Amino acid sequence: MPQRIQVEQLVDEQRIDRFNINLLLWSFLAMFCDGYDISALSYAAPELVRLWDLEAQAMKWPLSASPFGILFGAPLLGFFGDRYGRKRAIIAGCVIYGLCTLAIVWAENLQQILVLRFLTGIGIGGLMPNTISLNSELSPKRWRATLTVLMFTGITLGSASPGAIATTLAPEFGWQAYFVIGGIVPLMIAAALVLFLPESVKYLVQRPERRGELLRTARWLRRDLAIADDTEFTLTPTPHFGGTGLRDAFSGGLALITPLLWVCFCSALMVNFFLGSWMPILFESIGLVGEKAALITSIYHIGGAAGGVLISLLLDRFGFLVVFFLLLLGIPAVAVLGAADYSWLALSAIATTAGIAVLGAQFGNNAAAGLLYPTAFRSKAVGFAFAVGRLGAVTGPLIGGVLIGMKLPINQLFMIGAIPLIIGAIAAAILARVCYQRFRGFQLDDAPATPAPTSGSIP
Repeated sequence: MPQRIQVEQLVDEQRIDRFNINLLLWSFLAMFCDGYDISALSYAAPELVRLWDLEAQAMKWPLSASPFGILFGAPLLGFFGDRYGRKRAIIAGCVIYGLCTLAIVWAENLQQILVLRFLTGIGIGGLMPNTISLNSELSPKRWRATLTVLMFTGITLGSASPGAIATTLAPEFGWQAYFVIGGIVPLMIAAALVLFLPESVKYLVQRPERRGELLRTARWLRRDLAIADDTEFTLTPTPHFGGTGLRDAFSGGLALITPLLWVCFCSALMVNFFLGSWMPILFESIGLVGEKAALITSIYHIGGAAGGVLISLLLDRFGFLVVFFLLLLGIPAVAVLGAADYSWLALSAIATTAGIAVLGAQFGNNAAAGLLYPTAFRSKAVGFAFAVGRLGAVTGPLIGGVLIGMKLPINQLFMIGAIPLIIGAIAAAILARVCYQRFRGFQLDDAPATPAPTSGSIP
């Protein structure tokens, strides 16, 4: 009689070892490149404004083009990931945004940069839902949120890294240096992913034609087990409607969870992209030299990495309650960023706090999306969450450009920038309550808690 293995049990009973470290490392590096390419134009923008004799608000469309591309890339490559595999979608995303970022080196005007940034966004958008799905599906349940969030800290550290280019290569080689690095490195990472990134066993078990890959991955995942060639793998079935996955995202008790999650995504990303896009230009406008303005932006992203570590420790235990408190903390932190003539140390501390709050909350949103949806439509549902969130990411830089064009004082700009966090905090508070009722606790899952047996029922 052939051996039978339940896939959820196979994954959840594994010990953290080289397999998980390998998965975390390569996912982190892919997200690091992703974060670098998201923010590269923000760091190059002050020099482009000077060299091409532009008004600062002229950058609002190129700065919004990448988030707008993510709006399409997240669901498109999310569908690709559910159909052809998470690994293939991640590699495709790296290749797309690497090539398009490299091509910006030869751009001669804002229109060319706008088109290339839109295409870059398609690749970036495809990476996010698939890395979340892959890490969620290959990590044991007790470590799932922690490992997913740690993987996503790659984005914030990557977003901070152009600050190093601003103080080293850019002064000598010009704004093109940002995009040479941002194009070549992702292509190198994509080549390495072909060799070292595993595919999801929960995905492979649904693809009989890829059984050989399933066996290799399962043996790599669980070297403590002897898995025979004729082993039967079973996966708990999840009802779903197929197609785009949009209907699934509102089914089975998710009808309230999904829109609330979308509001949390949209609000945090709107503020994050407003800050990440305009801080270098705004802080230069009040007298900070270019390198220091870039460094403050990097400090904000480094604070975000710290927020990611914080939420990785707390999300498994407290769920969306942590997201709520971080969004609450972000309201005053963002509002006072431009409120006074701070010392360098004070401004750095406020930027760090804003990063911890805004990006930490978004890390929580990212991890929660990977935990709340079943494997059958996880990449699609997460892709839609990222796509809707990117409406906020698109409008953040656009609204910032409009407000700058209105010549508002910098303190008012940051106070207005904090408003979406109020909306996000309200949504997170409601979502924490809904999830607590659905899962009978704060810990998030992709299935509701089993009802407790009533008197007279069969145990």
